[in-house]
Amino acid sequence: MRTLNFELKQLCYRNRDGSYATQADRLRILQLTATQLHESGFRDLRAGGLKPKHVDALSQRWQTEGLNPGTIKNRMVQLRWWAEKIGKAGIIAESNKTYGIPDRQLVSSVSRARTLTPTELGRITDPYTAVSLKLQAAFGLRRAESIKLQPSWADRGDKLVLKASWCKGGREREIPIRTTEQRHVLNEARRLAQGGSLIPRELRFIDQLQRFKHQCSGAGIHRVHGHRHAYAQARYLEITGWKAPAAGGPTSKALTPEQRALDREARLVVSGELGHEREQVTAVYLGR
Repeated sequence: MRTLNFELKQLCYRNRDGSYATQADRLRILQLTATQLHESGFRDLRAGGLKPKHVDALSQRWQTEGLNPGTIKNRMVQLRWWAEKIGKAGIIAESNKTYGIPDRQLVSSVSRARTLTPTELGRITDPYTAVSLKLQAAFGLRRAESIKLQPSWADRGDKLVLKASWCKGGREREIPIRTTEQRHVLNEARRLAQGGSLIPRELRFIDQLQRFKHQCSGAGIHRVHGHRHAYAQARYLEITGWKAPAAGGPTSKALTPEQRALDREARLVVSGELGHEREQVTAVYLGR
C-alpha cells in the first residue's frame, strides 16, 4: 500500500466522525483520492502535505471525467475534512464555485426511478440484502435505513416508524403502511430479523453494508437510490391522480390552480415520507 493511502486510512481510523455509513464513504473517497493523486504524478505526497495544487488537480480531473456535480461536491466535503484534520482548513476555498464546480441539479428532467425485478432478486444470495432491497422499493427507504431497520420495533400496524439513529440527519419519521405488498414485505422482514435488525447478529453495520454492495454489484443492481424515486413517483400518482413531471406527467406550469394545490399537498407528503425537511427537494424525485 502506498504511503498516502496508508496515512489517510489511519487518519480515518483515528477520527471516526459521523455515522458508520459516513465513515465508510469517507474512507472509500479518500482512498480513491490518494490513488488518483498518485496517478497524476504526486508520487511522494504524505497526508500532512496536502496543498492547493493537489485540490486543483483533483477538482479538474473530476470535472473532466464528467461526474455528477453532487458526486464532486461529496468528494470536496471529504477533501475539506482531510485538510481540517491536518490543520490546513484554509487551503481549500469555502465555495466550490472557486473550482468551477457547477451547482447540483435540483430539478429532475428525466426520471431516475428504477424497479426492483424478480430476476434481479433471484440473483441475490444473501436474504438480508434481498429484504433490504424489497423494503427500499416498498417504503422508499435509504440504503442505510433498510439495513439498520428493526422491523418488529418499527411496525406499528398502520405505519412504519423509523428511529432517528437509523435516518440521515437524525430525523425520526413515519411512513404509512397502505398496501398489501408493504405488509407482505414487512412481515418477511420481521421473520428474518427475529426481533433484531436486518444486520446478521455476527456482523457490524459496516460489514453488512459491504456485503449489500457486493451482492448488488454481482446481481447487476445499480443506482439503488432509484427505488426512492420510484416510491416518490408512485405516491405522487396515488395522491394526485396524474403522473409526476419526471415520469411524463404535466409540469407545474400546466396545472390549474386546484391542481397546483393538490400538487403541493402531494409534494409535502412525499417529502415527509422520504425524510426531507423541504418540499422543494421533491423536484429531484418528481420534476417540476
